Amino acid sequence: MSDQGARDRHEQARRDEIDEARREFLRNIAAASVVSLGGGMMLYSMGGEAQAKKPGEPLDPKKRWGMLIDTSKCTSGCDKCVEACKKENGWEAEPGSETDVQWIRKVDVKDPLTGFMASLPVMCQHCANPPCVDVCPTGASMRREDGIVRVNMHTCIGCRYCMMACPYKARSFVHEDIPEEKKRFHAPMGKGCVTSCDFCAHRIDVGRIPACAEACPEGAMLFGDMNDPNSELRKRLKEIRSYQIRADLGTDNGIRYTRLP
Repeated sequence: MSDQGARDRHEQARRDEIDEARREFLRNIAAASVVSLGGGMMLYSMGGEAQAKKPGEPLDPKKRWGMLIDTSKCTSGCDKCVEACKKENGWEAEPGSETDVQWIRKVDVKDPLTGFMASLPVMCQHCANPPCVDVCPTGASMRREDGIVRVNMHTCIGCRYCMMACPYKARSFVHEDIPEEKKRFHAPMGKGCVTSCDFCAHRIDVGRIPACAEACPEGAMLFGDMNDPNSELRKRLKEIRSYQIRADLGTDNGIRYTRLP
């Protein structure tokens, strides 16, 4: 009996050691799991919250990137922002393709009561309280600490819950294989995954502005840090009343408009 008891104690100790090793491994994964996002970006999962960063340069959680769109300058026939986004991020569909990926679109709207009309660029609204992140079962939909909402292609399972949750129809599903020449782009896309505007994060992280804002011939898209009292964006938002699409939803959008119908 004593020998059996000793063997049992030894076996239990071995199990405890294995269990502790497993727990330590999982703690390390939870503390910093790294997945390549392409374009020099890495995904870090810190305590259940995800952030993307440039290697060696942590994000600044005090920042919140946003944009003010001047609807008085945005004209119905202009789609320079859309074309610039296509060129920068490579989401334009191939001839004959059934994939309808679109990161930014122009929407003409009219107030039936007053007759006021506006042409709006509509993209991911980079919400402070993003519904897409709330419903994602894998954490592929994530909000960076600086306010940018992204999709991690490598953990997206294509369930499209985020597409259903998004009130702004700002997400697209990739139905087909991505040609090899398009895999060089900064925000990787893959068949069976959801994709959307990420504010050209690869440009922001090196001090540039999104391609759409850079391409706008009228300067209608003012990009900057909404939390910085010295930024041009923050100053402008303080001077005027700005509007959000579906402000009633309480998502606290990073995209603001000078006027909406």
